[in-house]
Amino acid sequence: MKRLLSLLALASALACVTAQAADVKGDVKAGEKKVAMCLGCHNIIGYQASFPEVHKVPMIAGQNAKYIVAALTEYKKGERRHPTMRGIAGSLSEQDMADVAAFYEHQGQGEAAPAAPAVQPAADVAALLTKGACASCHGANFSKPIDGAYPKLAGQHADYLFVALKAYQTEKNPQVGRGNPVMGAQVKQFNHAELKAIAQYIASLPSELKTVPESRFR
Repeated sequence: MKRLLSLLALASALACVTAQAADVKGDVKAGEKKVAMCLGCHNIIGYQASFPEVHKVPMIAGQNAKYIVAALTEYKKGERRHPTMRGIAGSLSEQDMADVAAFYEHQGQGEAAPAAPAVQPAADVAALLTKGACASCHGANFSKPIDGAYPKLAGQHADYLFVALKAYQTEKNPQVGRGNPVMGAQVKQFNHAELKAIAQYIASLPSELKTVPESRFR
């Protein structure tokens, strides 16, 4: 419990830093004009990336704008290591990030996940979720995080979640990995089979996330 409280305190501190760094108001209309580089992956239903392994790109329509800004900032700083995303994020100003994030958050308006998980996990998966204290940050339904700087997870693609979780375990690789200390400490408790089980359960839940084809908003 003491370890969990320390991690939550660190998570809260990181969220405050993120909020201060991202104190820029996004504009949905401006963002619509800035997402051309995003459309080829995030607005094609079922589109798969091939790096660092084949997986569906994440759904970001309906995601928290604050989280999208935080993720882009981490890619730009190299705290998240992914050559393509770092190149894209590196070309964006803080205002650009805020506008793009506002646009994608706006695309999910009207969607609402139930307050409690519609599907209860099997006992072994429930134990893993408890061990990782996943709901403490991401919410009981995995779609209402304690701070907007953390992502909604419910219904996200299982293969993407698995790749993302493994990235927090990866160290000393210049092209792959994520440096968040809270997630790193939690994820390193699990083997890959356990991470895959967690990802598959969370992906099975009702989602506020979706992929909106380009033709629907152009």
